[in-house]
This record gives sequence, C-alpha cells and structure tokens, in this order.
Amino acid sequence: MSASSRAGAPECIDVLVPTCNRPAALAVTLATLGAQSWPALRIVIADQSDGADACARAEVQAVLRYLRATGRSVEIHRRPLRRGMAEQRAFLLAQAGARYCLFVDDDVILESDLIARLHAAIRSEGCGFVGSALHGLSYLGERRPLQETIEFWDGPVAPEAVHPGTSAWARHHLHSAANLFHVQSSLGIDSADGRSDTRETRRYKVAWVGGCAMFDTAMLRAAGGFDFWATLPPQHCGEDVLAQQRVMARFGGCAIFPSGAYHMELPTTVTARAIDAPYVLPLAPQAELPRAEPPRAELPQAGSQQADYPALQPVHDPAPQAGAAP
Repeated sequence: MSASSRAGAPECIDVLVPTCNRPAALAVTLATLGAQSWPALRIVIADQSDGADACARAEVQAVLRYLRATGRSVEIHRRPLRRGMAEQRAFLLAQAGARYCLFVDDDVILESDLIARLHAAIRSEGCGFVGSALHGLSYLGERRPLQETIEFWDGPVAPEAVHPGTSAWARHHLHSAANLFHVQSSLGIDSADGRSDTRETRRYKVAWVGGCAMFDTAMLRAAGGFDFWATLPPQHCGEDVLAQQRVMARFGGCAIFPSGAYHMELPTTVTARAIDAPYVLPLAPQAELPRAEPPRAELPQAGSQQADYPALQPVHDPAPQAGAAP
C-alpha cells in the first residue's frame, strides 16, 4: 500500500504545469512546489518549448532531482506540436487522476503553505475551483483605488454566471498589477510573513483567477474541461478564463484571501490574442461544436493535415436578468 493511500495520510494532489521556452522560470516554480508543506504531490509537466527540451536544462534537472529525492512524483511530456493553450491544458487534464488538480503556470512563485490552504478551502466549500491570484510586485506603491474593490463571500460559495461587460466581469481588475497586495496591506495582512496557522483565510468572488487555480477534477470535467480546444484556432487566449467560468456557473468558484502566489512578470509566450475564448464561445458548452477527440501525447504522422478550424464570431451570452443573484 502506498503512503498516500494509508489512513490518515494526505491525499495526493495532481499539479499540472504547462511550459514553453522558460527553463529558468520553470525551475523556480518547481522549486517552490518542492518547498510546499503539502507532501503528496504528483507533478505533471507538458513542455512545448522550441528546440531542446526545457526540462533537459541543468537548472531544471537539478530541481527535478530534488523533487524526486524528497518524495514528489514528476512526469514530463514533450509536446512540440502546438495546437493552442486550450489543447495543452486539455492534455494535462487528461493525465489527472487525483480528486483535486492544481493548474499552475510556469512563472509563478508559491508560498510554502499555499497548496495546503487551497486544498482546505476547496474541501470546505465543495465548489468547483479555488484560486490564488498572482501579485505583480513590480507595481508595489502604484495604488489604483478604483481597482481595489473586493467582494467577500459571506456564506457558502455558490454558482454564478459571469458574462463579459457585467459588473461581475469587472472583478478581474483586482488581480491586475499589485492591487490585491495593496488591499491585503490596507487590512494589515503581511502576506510574506503571515502563515496559515496565524491568519484567517477568506473566500472572495472572482471573474476568474489566472495562473494558479485548484479544481475539483470531476467538476472540471463535468463542465466540459478544455474540450472546446478544437473549436478554436491554435492562436488564441482566454482558455483558462472560459473553463473557470463554466465551472463557476455550475459548481461555484472563488479565490482565497490573502493570496500566496507571485507573478514573475515575464513577457507572455501567448502573443496572438485576437481570439479570446470567453468572447467567441458561449458560457453554455452545449452550443459548441461536437466534442473533440481526447488530445494525445504522440505526434501526427508525417504529411498529416492540420485541422480546419471554424470561423469564429463574437458570442453574446444573455446577461443575467435584473434582480437576479450575482
């Protein structure tokens, strides 16, 4: 019997990491995963870097040895053929076998108790996802009062539909720059020194949480996961936003306060942003094209055809009726 299956042992959490052309940043992110107080982690990396495998770089290899020596499982998948970030995330989700999976980007620094706090929150709430918004510390001192509004959940996290152009959509401004860090500081919370046993973790309402979100794996799949990848051209963005909003509409979602994640603020590797998933696909997945075949790790045979992608037009989901719950 494995340690993770023994009575009383922490359940294993799958950590899903998409990466592309960021070996140094990936090494930092992996090192902070290795420093987590939650011991039972299975880390799955999907690498779409140009040229040589990023995981073959010396700095990444050193951290991989450290992770394995300290009992963390690590799997690496080399996936040079790019079909877009939605397909990359769909592939990672297909690898998940644990009750909870954490999607974390390859340019995120995590506080050592963050996974434990996310796990405690999602277990307590029973919702579809719980995220930890990323602080952009290069903006410390640049106050944006109009973007510092925070809406705490007073009761249990509940499903809610978030549509572009609504007041709920505007919640995303809180996660820009160092806005959330400034809110924490205004409330007397020192995110760098505070520990989970000395500070209260609260839940607040979100439009979405980029870069670090823990899902109930079954709920994410029930909401369609990232199966919409085949309805998008390879050059797109916003796939994480749409997936979270679909989960939130059925099962609810939130973020934790204070956060425990920090953005390295590197240039984005997703440079083509004209096709933004939540603007061109509906919140209800039933209106999409038929589900795609599960993404595979292997490469297509030489001479294989690229898929024909549909022409996309902006979708205007009906906004909630006046007086409806937010």
